[in-house]
Amino acid sequence: QVQLVESGGGLVQPGGSLRLSCAASGRIFSVNAMGWYRQALGKERELVAAITDSGIRHYADSVKGRFTISRDYAENTVYLQMNSLKSEDTAVYYCKFNLRPTASSVMDYWGKGTLVTVSS
Repeated sequence: QVQLVESGGGLVQPGGSLRLSCAASGRIFSVNAMGWYRQALGKERELVAAITDSGIRHYADSVKGRFTISRDYAENTVYLQMNSLKSEDTAVYYCKFNLRPTASSVMDYWGKGTLVTVSS
């Protein structure tokens, strides 16, 4: 069974930076995409950034120009570099791997989340 573990969350002041990491272990099949989502208190979980197997990146409008997603397929790891953090970025951040174990099968795997708090 695939397991994802996030790390790097914590408390940071507005304008600061933080880098999140997510490492996957277990039976890792072909990776279709990796992504980061977040869920703020009282809000729905939303896509923050994603990167496809072809290297195409997608970002939520609210984080464009501030966040950067990157990956290391060899280590089954995805990163999220967060700069110019705002209080609005406060949320639990989750990583997700979309795997393709077969040509006709795709599955999402989620981490347990890591809390990012942006506050003075």
